[in-house]
Amino acid sequence: MKTNTIPSDVILERLLHLHPKIIDLSLGRLERLLTLLGNPERSLPPVVHVAGTNGKGSCIAYLRAMAETAGLSVHVYSSPHLVRFHERIRLAGKLIDETRLSDLLERCEQANGGEPITFFEITTAAAFLAFSEEPADILLLEVGLGGRLDATNVVSHPALSIITPVSLDHMQYLGTTLESIAFEKAGILKPGVPAVIGPQPALAMETIARHAKIIAAPLHAFGSDWKIESHGEGLVFTCNGTEEVVPRPNLYGTHQAENAGVALMAARLLEKQGFEISASARGLGLVSAEWPARLQHITAGTLASLLPHGWELWLDGGHNESAGKALAATLGAWSDKPLHLIYGMLNTKAAGAFLAPLAKSAHNLQAVAIPGEPNSLSAEEAATFAREAGFDATAFPSVPDALRALTKAAANSSEPPGRVLICGSLYLAGRVLALNELPDLSA
Repeated sequence: MKTNTIPSDVILERLLHLHPKIIDLSLGRLERLLTLLGNPERSLPPVVHVAGTNGKGSCIAYLRAMAETAGLSVHVYSSPHLVRFHERIRLAGKLIDETRLSDLLERCEQANGGEPITFFEITTAAAFLAFSEEPADILLLEVGLGGRLDATNVVSHPALSIITPVSLDHMQYLGTTLESIAFEKAGILKPGVPAVIGPQPALAMETIARHAKIIAAPLHAFGSDWKIESHGEGLVFTCNGTEEVVPRPNLYGTHQAENAGVALMAARLLEKQGFEISASARGLGLVSAEWPARLQHITAGTLASLLPHGWELWLDGGHNESAGKALAATLGAWSDKPLHLIYGMLNTKAAGAFLAPLAKSAHNLQAVAIPGEPNSLSAEEAATFAREAGFDATAFPSVPDALRALTKAAANSSEPPGRVLICGSLYLAGRVLALNELPDLSA
């Protein structure tokens, strides 16, 4: 590997301009480039391919923690990143370093020869190169968007497929019905490859099951093949008539029990394939998993310091109707302190559908634009959607401005310490983490 003095950010900026569209779902452009690179996608460690609308990242976080607790080395590919692109590529437990990343990106850029290719496609090629050149026991591969035509779907025979809950999102690319979106997600299923299916709306499950039957992909579906329920201070996972008592997961939120169940089912299937992920490793993995911006409690940093003593700051990147409902289920139990929302969203998302489930839980709402994001709703536009959803909403120029204003207002009214949740977009979450100057995410 040659030493590359060109910063990865410079190369990434060039790659953004190779195709007129950010998203153009197709496999042909990437297949051409991978052929020129020697088909690294054929030399990967055993792959766990993960699609779904919500819960993909949490499921991968649990599986990674379980596998690493068991002593396995794990590659991970995920998107989008929150603060730095390097977060997307984890090699045997560590984020890819700058020198390696810039070298891989330049190799892909040179091989591509200026041909049209999307940013996600060419950076996925770089990730496949990295994964093929460094040994690991397993690769956890997250779909970028959809499944059937997603760049990650060039992997022809994964060890395991996973589809987490499907809901309405990215409808401009995947279709406007649950059936059409579920069909796209089901496109990652492969003949003879076992698949774990998380909790699904009935129409989505019917679509997935129908496609699986056509291609002979064996399903292990929530409700019919496995389930997970509360059990005292922990959870009980049931599969094929056997029960396994596990601790509650480290990640916060009522919906995380079902995400944990998906990971537990996946780990059991991997164990059948020879991966030694014991019951002990599965339990320890649940309590040690970390995944930023998923109901993350921020206890220190620049933004946290703006809040008076006794206040709490939380961050979540959920951005669709299902995410709003999942948040609402958790926020309903947050009655010990007044809840204040700060939110911003992309103009491609259904802000009203996300906000509506939250209206009964929040004390008030501050709307902001996502800094540096051209597709963000303006603060005023975001506030308008919030008012239509039933909130007392005010627009602010920035997250710090919103934090200062709401704590000042609370002090003037002698209100008790509150809880602040910043939400609405992973892009906003990334900007918040950067503003807060949290420790290096490579840990």
